[in-house]
Amino acid sequence: MDGNKLMQQVTTIFSIFMVFFYLGVGIYFMFYSGFSYLDKAVRVIMGSAFIFYGIYRAYRAYVKIIEVFFTKDNEEE
Repeated sequence: MDGNKLMQQVTTIFSIFMVFFYLGVGIYFMFYSGFSYLDKAVRVIMGSAFIFYGIYRAYRAYVKIIEVFFTKDNEEE
């Protein structure tokens, strides 16, 4: 296995964990009162931004997973 391909697979798996992080932070901002010193509107806006960015990262991770794990290498060695 090529070292570059291995690195792409590792970064793709890391991006999946980051998707869960962004979605979790967005849900935390929107639904839990841990940041009670912030106005509710600010928490909802920040939470929505994190959730939308998490959805975008999920789409990009899906495309990268298909590219890295399920396509054949056309390089002849």
